[in-house]
Amino acid sequence: MTTFLVRRAVTAVLLMFGVVLVTFLVFYVVPGLGGRTTDQLAAQFASRDPSPEQLALIEHRLGLDQPLYVQFWDYLRALVAGMDLPPGSGAAHCSAPCLGWSWRLHESVLALILDRLPVTVSIAVGAAALWLVFGVLSGALAAVFRGGLVDRAIRVAALLGVCLPVVFIGPLARAELTWLFPSVSYYSFLHNPFVWADHLMLPWLTLSLGYFALYTRLTRSGMIDALSGHFIRTAQAKGLPRRRVVWQGLRTTFPTVATVFAMDLGLLLGGAVLAEKVYGLHGIGDLAQNGVDGQDLPVVLGVTLFAGLFIVVANFVVDAAYAVLDPRIRLD
Repeated sequence: MTTFLVRRAVTAVLLMFGVVLVTFLVFYVVPGLGGRTTDQLAAQFASRDPSPEQLALIEHRLGLDQPLYVQFWDYLRALVAGMDLPPGSGAAHCSAPCLGWSWRLHESVLALILDRLPVTVSIAVGAAALWLVFGVLSGALAAVFRGGLVDRAIRVAALLGVCLPVVFIGPLARAELTWLFPSVSYYSFLHNPFVWADHLMLPWLTLSLGYFALYTRLTRSGMIDALSGHFIRTAQAKGLPRRRVVWQGLRTTFPTVATVFAMDLGLLLGGAVLAEKVYGLHGIGDLAQNGVDGQDLPVVLGVTLFAGLFIVVANFVVDAAYAVLDPRIRLD
């Protein structure tokens, strides 16, 4: 198992490097290939209508006048050791890990992300708990009662969940369910967990519906394959209780569900843009959208990198959990 974890750790580090490289290419290199000058690139990191002196200063500090490999090295060094900021930035140094500096807001992008992170984490974790529990249970019931009324009802519900996007469900739920959940806002979990859950229940329900459909179908198909396997028929022939048979069939779906769950949760932690916009919650997705609207490129770049690293870390955690979910890995 140690060898397996070491391999996964090395893979995660390489993936993180790949995320950093791709992010650098997309935001620094690709625009230049499209014919944009260094002044135009520097203007994306400045406030509106920057002076020539400001553009020259930003261009120098970003290293746009340097060779490409020097720019990438400076980018990596800022992530690891931070970077010094020019006069007028509002600070003298951006501490590591420096995901960038917002010239418009005069603040570290990492500080902006961390300030919004509790809102996004609350939305993502609550919605993930709902869709995981109810999606897996519904999929298991549909598989056990395959072809029956319960199976058909669950499949219809899953189909509706796939067909109804957040931009449709969100405003509808906010208009029709205000009598049940009158307040939608962020409230700290540490202050009062019950108020925290009550204020975020509508975003959770809205966001989890589509994922619920996915996990229902994923669990149902996995369990149907497992329950038709030779080891299940052998267990039934030996008189194993039905609940044990169903549990063994459900366990075989855990690795697949866990892999997809890590990807989905990592994406949501990078910003649940639609849910945050619909309900007016100021999370990471809202920060990224504001960065796009305000042409604050460092914010967009930082959020993109942060979300990518979140997905890599989430997948590594799931790979490590495979040793528990799949005993065959412990034998490698």
